[in-house]
Amino acid sequence: MSRTGKRPVAMPAGVTADLEGAEISVKGPKGALTMPKDPLVTYEMTDRGIQVQPINDTKRARSFWGMQRTLLQNLVTGVTEGFSKKLEINGVGYRAQAQGRKLRLQLGFSHDVDIDVPEGIEVKTPDNTTVEISGIDKQKVGQLAAEIRRWRKPEPYKGKGIKYAGEYIFRKEGKKK
Repeated sequence: MSRTGKRPVAMPAGVTADLEGAEISVKGPKGALTMPKDPLVTYEMTDRGIQVQPINDTKRARSFWGMQRTLLQNLVTGVTEGFSKKLEINGVGYRAQAQGRKLRLQLGFSHDVDIDVPEGIEVKTPDNTTVEISGIDKQKVGQLAAEIRRWRKPEPYKGKGIKYAGEYIFRKEGKKK
């Protein structure tokens, strides 16, 4: 049995959830998010929060149980605190600059890379080598961070590229004579 699925999703003050219909909608101080209901689990509002249970004892229903509870927890966390990712850019001449709804990256190519920032996501560049991505939808924040990182993954010899803050890059020794 899943330990994650057994815990109810706590509803902090100022957060409301609507379990009616085919979608779950959660509203909070930072905004509103929706998620489609999964037919293999049931959702029940209790005094401790929202309880998620598998609809039967099949392996498929039990495997979706913990994931649906975690997705619901991400909705609640998103509308109360939000999510953020921080990227660090290492390399000579590598720079980032936020310009409205676009992020301009100079990564050693013959051209600048312009990335459109999706609605609901905020991108800041406190300095030329740091990009901070924040928003209420965890999936969108992580997806944008992965798309930015994809342009120049950190390489193991000199450590140049775009990496997540706190990420350890395994360094290799160069070629010997």
